[in-house]
Amino acid sequence: MPKVLEFKLPDLGEGLTEAEIVRWLVEVGEVVAVDQPVVEVETAKAMVEVPCPYGGVVTARFGEEGSELPVGAPLLTVAVGPPQERSGAEDAEDVESSEYSGNVLVGYGTAAATTRRRPRVRPAAPAAAPKAAPAPVRPTGPVPVISPLVRRLAREHGLDLRELRGTGPEGLILRADVESALQAPARPAEPIAEPAAAVAPRPAAAVAPRLAAASAAPAGTRVPLKGIRGAVADKLSRSRTEIPDATCWVDADATELMAARAAMNSAGGPKVSVLALLARICTAALARHPELNSTVDTAAREIVRLPEVHLGFAAQTERGLVVPVVRDAHSRNVDSLGAELARLTEAARTGSLTPAELTGGTFTLNNYGVFGVDGSTPIINHPEAAMLGVGRIIPKPWVHEGELAVRQVVQLSLTFDHRVCDGGTAGGFLRHVADCVEHPAVLLRTL
Repeated sequence: MPKVLEFKLPDLGEGLTEAEIVRWLVEVGEVVAVDQPVVEVETAKAMVEVPCPYGGVVTARFGEEGSELPVGAPLLTVAVGPPQERSGAEDAEDVESSEYSGNVLVGYGTAAATTRRRPRVRPAAPAAAPKAAPAPVRPTGPVPVISPLVRRLAREHGLDLRELRGTGPEGLILRADVESALQAPARPAEPIAEPAAAVAPRPAAAVAPRLAAASAAPAGTRVPLKGIRGAVADKLSRSRTEIPDATCWVDADATELMAARAAMNSAGGPKVSVLALLARICTAALARHPELNSTVDTAAREIVRLPEVHLGFAAQTERGLVVPVVRDAHSRNVDSLGAELARLTEAARTGSLTPAELTGGTFTLNNYGVFGVDGSTPIINHPEAAMLGVGRIIPKPWVHEGELAVRQVVQLSLTFDHRVCDGGTAGGFLRHVADCVEHPAVLLRTL
């Protein structure tokens, strides 16, 4: 008899605890190979195809397209070929070794996971009626929470996680559980061990506030804050809550920068973008002002200055705003920066960025000039300490060499964490950036 194995939504890494099913890539009854992609899911970090480590016939799928599943929830079941005539543990080992790749999916990949211990899988019984889930009990040990976001949300609202009953696998407390508890009207705590029959029905007066709030809610189209939009909302809210930011700005004459770019591109070789030149200027300014390439450890009350510059840049896509990260930007010249910026931009447009390419930034460059605006006050990309904003470069009247002339002018703005430095340091950084924009020759094509 074929053995039916259950494949669960794997650990997605980066603190992610749930994913939305975008598109099923297989049908029930279809034969799948080991490590064949079976479903496309979207998380707060990226969209990715998830491969199944089993080979066989798909017997069931769990979850419709558009629904969200927590990590550990069943994705599908696969009937693998009949094992050799063995018994007990030997039989299970034979199925595992012949029909299971051994690749545990962590962080959207299978290639680097072969050193992890392969999980034991339990045969599913599709024909049998599912057992009723045991009544959740109040945990006596560690609170079943793996998401830092869930802990922070509960902490900010003074919510005791031990009072919650998780709806995730094995009682795991999800963000939805915390949000539901925060939206519920206040009521006396009820002992968890108390039988349901002994709990008195809630009086109508306790329900009235919720009904009144529902009736007072404004009418209109409601868009769920989930996926990338939800992740952006959480990060920006955390930035505004935790970081005492300040912004300074300056206008700069970018005429020489644009002329230098034109000369470089006319000489042949890879085309140099304005963004690549600005990225190179950022790394030069950070070398002079390393205070801005840092983060704050609030628990230890320490500023952590980082040795490498991993430069993030804001990219607008159809799925929302993402911030890909150029690794080791401080060791790259203009050509190398341009090539990596182009690669990451294309990956952002196609939705193929990996979680590793979206995390770990130490400083962000935001070129909002592409939207036709001159200035902005950027919100820092938490937990970084600063962000440089660049407006559009347009002809404006400008005093040049003592005479009024039409020059290519750009507005630069720097939003910084006032805990890591004072205005003098921030102003020095921004002034150095402006000086390099106005006189770029010393930086072109250098490390």
